[in-house]
This record gives sequence, structure tokens and C-alpha cells, in this order.
Amino acid sequence: MELSQLNVERVRSAIQQRTTTALALAEAHYAEIQKEDGRIGAFLTLCKERALEQADRIDRMAAEGKALPPLAGVPVAIKDVMSTRGVRTTAGSKSLAKYIPPYDCTAVARMEAAGAVILGKTNCDEFAMGSSNENSAFHPVRNPRDVTRVPGGSSGGSAAAVAADMAVVALGSDTGGSIRQPASFCGVVGLMPTYGRVSRYGLIAFASSLDHIGPLTKSVKDATVVLQTIAGRDPMDSTSADMPIPNYVGELEKSVRGLKLGVAKEYFGEGLDDEVRHAVESAVDKLKKLGCEIVPVSLPHTPFAIPTYYLIATAEASSNLARYDGVRYSYRAPEVKSLSEMYRRSRDDGFGAEVKRRIMLGTYALSAGYYDAYYLKAQKVRTLLARDFDEAFRKVDAIVTPTSPTAAFRLGEKSNNPLAMYLADIYTVTADLAGIPGISIPCGETREKLPIGLQILGRHFEEATILRVAHAYEQSAQTGS
Repeated sequence: MELSQLNVERVRSAIQQRTTTALALAEAHYAEIQKEDGRIGAFLTLCKERALEQADRIDRMAAEGKALPPLAGVPVAIKDVMSTRGVRTTAGSKSLAKYIPPYDCTAVARMEAAGAVILGKTNCDEFAMGSSNENSAFHPVRNPRDVTRVPGGSSGGSAAAVAADMAVVALGSDTGGSIRQPASFCGVVGLMPTYGRVSRYGLIAFASSLDHIGPLTKSVKDATVVLQTIAGRDPMDSTSADMPIPNYVGELEKSVRGLKLGVAKEYFGEGLDDEVRHAVESAVDKLKKLGCEIVPVSLPHTPFAIPTYYLIATAEASSNLARYDGVRYSYRAPEVKSLSEMYRRSRDDGFGAEVKRRIMLGTYALSAGYYDAYYLKAQKVRTLLARDFDEAFRKVDAIVTPTSPTAAFRLGEKSNNPLAMYLADIYTVTADLAGIPGISIPCGETREKLPIGLQILGRHFEEATILRVAHAYEQSAQTGS
């Protein structure tokens, strides 16, 4: 089977019908990783023994004629911020370069229980802090579509693994766009569920009130199947929502005719690349032809999203990363002469430049005398941003926007300009701040054949609606209708 043609349904059906085996598919993907990953750098750690044991279990079920679980035999990559029992989990940082967790992240456990074959852990920006995947302590990830360019971040390794056919599905995490933006840059589907829809237990925290786990896939239907698998209340995570889980797959084929889609003027202003604008406007026209009603909406506090996000996210990061002090399981500096020197040197050597920058920004925002002026004010603006969406969703069922203002930029292009790098998230951070779901799907290419992403945002816990719209667009684009 051609790896580029594989999806969840084809893998499961082929194994069930015994036209291939889970072992053969796992070995084929490891061969592809061996062949391609030297130039891309998507993986940090492979867990072949664990993968082949799972594949063997699936093959035995198929041989015995048992019904296979929904992700049976599907080769999966996991972003290296999710704990995996017995498998090195680094969060892309030197501080955790030797850390081997004793337990599985809930999302990983649910994937494996559904039959997924976990190939390994994907490279990411250190502690998920970045928009380009150049901040990994180990090596950058390169975009499979053009290896001189970034894959986006921080889930760039997961997006690149799927785009390069080194995995059928990958899990990523999204704090300010870290699933959707790399999906856009690499030309794959990236879904960020509502905050609380998927358990964060076992996810190495960046900003606890903003972090989401979600899938990166080759199709909207695959993303839907994965969400169906990992969604739901988890007693190990007090922030996971006790909400009913719809039949996402069953809802997928419903007509989109009559749905109202909002287009916000704030997402089509200065800074949006002309080719991106044209591709997204063409996608909106296609959705209109499918029977959707296009409604202008306004999200007036959008210009304040980037400063609000970088105050809240860095404040939470400075608190979450305080635990990496060299005392317990993180990197410990050698040959120190005092406890204070051990703390200082362990953190200085263990953290990269971007992590240090964000810790300092966050600590400053939380410090006495500045808390009210910065952090508290940012939380108030966050509420205003959420109210903007609430108001818009009184008029529309979903909102369509560009995922990123540009296509993938070149490696090193923004490395020395943190502000320019942060602005790459301008269209994605708002959804994280509001806690609403969002998806990025391919909607075109630039003249240089670089992918362009269309973002669809929905009401809280209405992933089914944005998946339905995304699926309808995807099917229309594939058939040319």
C-alpha cells in the first residue's frame, strides 16, 4: 500500500480483511522514517519494541476474526510533551533529555486502547514555546514541502511526520496555535478541541489554562475519529469537562446548507499576505456555493490578542517551569558548590533562550507592583475577547479566517526577531484565550507551492459543527465541485 494513500479507515479495513498486517505497516513506516527523517528531523525518540508488540496484538485479533477497535493498526506519532510510560519524554528540552515517565498521558493511553500503534515521539519547540520548531534543544524540524522552510510550531514535528507520510496520525498540543499553524504550514489537517474536551493529564504544561491536546491528520474524517477516541471526562484531570460526547463521525456527513459562517474584518487587515487572502476568500466563496450563508461579524478586541496571550502564557509558564530546579528529575548541573549554585546553573544550562525569555517576562508580569498593571489587565482583556466570540456566535454557527498571515517562512528568517515570530500566531491565539475549538484545513497553495490553511472556529463544545464545515469543504475541494 502507498503510504501517502493511507488513512485510518483504509488501515483498519486492510488489517481486518487480512490484505496486510499491522506489523507490515509499522515496519513500512519505520523504513520511511529511516529514509526521510534525516533531512526533516521530525522524531526525537522511536519506540519500536512497543509499536511492534501492539501491532502483533492487533494482528492476532484480526486472525481470530474479532472486530477491530477504531484505530486498529494505525501508525501514530506523539508530540514529545506527552508522557509515555517507559519511553523518553523530553519536551524538546535539555532539562528533560533523560526523563523516562512511569505513566502514560491519558490521550496516549486512549489512543493505544483504540488500537493505535505508537511509533515514537516527535520533535517540538522546547516546552512547546515557539512558532517555528527552531527552539528545540536537539535540532530544528524542516518542512517536508520545502526543507529550507519551517514546519510551524510548536507541533512542527507532528505535522511534518504526517505530511511526510512517516505517520498516518499524530497528536500535538495547542497553546496559542501550535496545532493549527503547523498544520497550515505543512498542508495537513489540525484540530484543536474546546478547552477541557480532551484530558491534559500527562501533558507537560506550558500554560495550564491554554493548553489543548488534539490530532494532526491527512483528512478531516481522520481527525474526527481521533477526537472521538480521546475526548471525554478524565478523573485524573480536574479541568476536563464532564460533557456528553456527540457521535462526531455520524454528524460529519450532515449537510452544511443553511449554516451561517462569520467573516471577521479584523482577520483580513494589514499584514495578511495577498496569496493567503486570495486562497481564503476563494474558500469562503466555495462554502457559500455549498449553501452556507456568509455573515460579516466583528471581533473588536482582536488587536489586543497577542499582548494578552504573551502576558498570560508567560506568567503561567514561569510558574509551571519553577519545578525544573535540578532537585528531582530534571537536568542537574555538575560540580556545583552550593544549593543556590545548583538551582542557578541547572536552570541556566537546562533551558534554552526562548524558555528563559518567557520565564523572565512571566515572572516580571507576576511580580509585586506589576501584577495589576499587566497580568490582571491581561485577564480582563481575555474576558473581553471571549465576549467578542460569544456575541459573534449569537449571529453565526462558525467563523472562518486565515490560519496564519503567511505561508511557511524560511529557517532563521525570524529567529532574531521575537516580536515578528510572535505575530505569526495573530489569528490563532484568540481561540486559545477564549477556549473555543478550531480547525485548520488546506485551502490552497502559494506560487512557490507552499500550503495555505483555512481556519474554522466554533462555539464551546461544538466541534461537530466545525468538523462538518471542514469536511464539506474538503470533499468539495477534492471533487472540484
